[in-house]
Amino acid sequence: MKQLIIVLLLVSAFTYSCKEEATEASVKIVTAEEMKELSKLEDVQLLDVRTPEEYAIGYIDGFKNIDFLSDSFQEDIEKLDKSKPVIVYCKSGGRSGRCSALMLEKGFKKIYDLEGGITKWESEGNPIKKDSE
Repeated sequence: MKQLIIVLLLVSAFTYSCKEEATEASVKIVTAEEMKELSKLEDVQLLDVRTPEEYAIGYIDGFKNIDFLSDSFQEDIEKLDKSKPVIVYCKSGGRSGRCSALMLEKGFKKIYDLEGGITKWESEGNPIKKDSE
């Protein structure tokens, strides 16, 4: 009986510690104002997951384009540092939400997803950059 109790306690402790570890990783939806502050952090990775055609129309300055819909997307994100925070956005929030969930599965620790994407960002009067500028 004592052995059974010890085994159950060990299993419970192991399960609890695994859950604690899993909760370290997270996705947080952020406003434009929050994103502006977060983008100033050292070592933050800035990611625009729209298509190259969408990116060419206009993007948020400093963000790297990795197309969520491309065949190489999963390979491309593996090149990012999973231990550093990532800010991600798309056109309106759908793709960046799916991207964030995938990145979480892949082991990224801190993911920030811009609420409403670049559409909301621009509608609130925030600047976008175009390659022709």
